[in-house]
Amino acid sequence: MDTNTPVNITAAEINKLRQQTGAGMMDCRKALVESNGDFEAAIDYLRKKGQKVAALRNDREAKEGVVIAKTTADNKTGYIINLACETDFVSKNAEFVAFAQSIMEVAIANSVNSLEELNAAKLEGASVADKVNDQVAKIGEKISVSRFEKVEAESVAAYIHGAYRMGVLVGLNKNSAEALEAGRDVAMQIAAMNPVAIDADSVPAEVVERERAVVTEQISADPKMAGKPAEMIAKIADGKLNAFFKEQTLTAQAYVKDGSKSVGDYLKSVDPALKIAVFKRVALG
Repeated sequence: MDTNTPVNITAAEINKLRQQTGAGMMDCRKALVESNGDFEAAIDYLRKKGQKVAALRNDREAKEGVVIAKTTADNKTGYIINLACETDFVSKNAEFVAFAQSIMEVAIANSVNSLEELNAAKLEGASVADKVNDQVAKIGEKISVSRFEKVEAESVAAYIHGAYRMGVLVGLNKNSAEALEAGRDVAMQIAAMNPVAIDADSVPAEVVERERAVVTEQISADPKMAGKPAEMIAKIADGKLNAFFKEQTLTAQAYVKDGSKSVGDYLKSVDPALKIAVFKRVALG
């Protein structure tokens, strides 16, 4: 634009832009001046500013935020999103929580399958990524949708722990009111105990090998085991691995609501054929 030509920007125009974008009055005025009074171009200017702010803050850690977990109306699909920010002052703001919930509604409405699809999906006429950049410009913190998870199963239960600090999804092999209630109970178990897998068979091989290496080294370092045959050390290591599976796999863990039974036993008491197909757990930090 010709900077020598004055641009008549009214207070009403500035306020309108501020209401739509949440940016400061001076930022809105500058955006309108730089855009020669073009309202849409001014919005783009502020978005670009947001992108610039986000780039400048890439070295900042966004460990706060909100985690939303929700299922579709038929309970066949569940989603978790983590809208991350830098401070709990922002994460506890009702508008920020509502913004995260609006992103979740976009995920559900569009049946998105990835974080990339979610960022590209439309929210109130703009992409989710652009709307996030609007929040960066408005708030001045590093903000991003940092995690996305999707679970599909015969039924999916969702659970949000604390003040949106953790979300859990549990996929089950049956679709019934009893299965969903059990799924919510198991989701609370997962939130509290953070299992590494559903059962011993589903623990990743690299996790098993790493744990075996650790316990084998611990056993071998014990002076009492000096000179003992490798077969004996391997047998003791197997015993320690079994203890690891009992503590760290979901169905083998003691059920938090009734320590006299395992999670697997609890599921059988609801329905002998009820099983956990998959679970996802997302926590802040």
